[in-house]
Amino acid sequence: MSIAENLKRVRAHISDAAHRAGRTEDAVRLVAVSKTWPESAVQEAAAAGQLDFGENRVQELLEKAPSCSSKLLWHLIGHLQGNKVRKALPLSALIHSVASQKLAEEISRIAGELELTARILLQVNVASDDAKFGFPVEEIRRKFEGIARLPHLEIKGLMTVPPFEENPEKVRPHFATLRKLRDSLANEHGQSLSELSMGMSHDFEVAIAEGATLVRVGSAIFGTRDYSH
Repeated sequence: MSIAENLKRVRAHISDAAHRAGRTEDAVRLVAVSKTWPESAVQEAAAAGQLDFGENRVQELLEKAPSCSSKLLWHLIGHLQGNKVRKALPLSALIHSVASQKLAEEISRIAGELELTARILLQVNVASDDAKFGFPVEEIRRKFEGIARLPHLEIKGLMTVPPFEENPEKVRPHFATLRKLRDSLANEHGQSLSELSMGMSHDFEVAIAEGATLVRVGSAIFGTRDYSH
């Protein structure tokens, strides 16, 4: 199937999942994860009406964003190294993967130098998975206030990458944990924290049922990736 057809199918699944959860489909934004795919694939998706795209690596973001339509919104969803912040900030509508206070401080400092406001999500390792980046739940409770006070930053919400499970229902508790944590932090600190970035190609419908506002979908749109190059 073409990228346009895949997008149509994914959007239909998002709409159905939102309605089953008693939500409206426009409460969930689709981020098309274009990592490893060429600019032509992004252009094809954009021609089908897709505006939000996700990249894992800053280098790919730097290669694709300048040559694509300025209407597109780029989400940095992969691990961000401190030495790449200056290059990433001007192109990133939202950074999903702020996984430490040190990184948040570096983003704040450089955003100030660039005279812009960085919109970020704090990545939470809800499953305490050693293979994943992110704040442990109790650590983010301790550090949230300090990060929220940093200038030139706007914390839009939280993000998580749970362990892969063939049965998406097995990760539902992790999505529920992130939602409850978001609600708790928002109430305690008077923040809106409107965004929950959770759910990928195989489990986004469960994530939507648990409150996801941003779903990161790649293979269901672009196909299986070839990592051999």
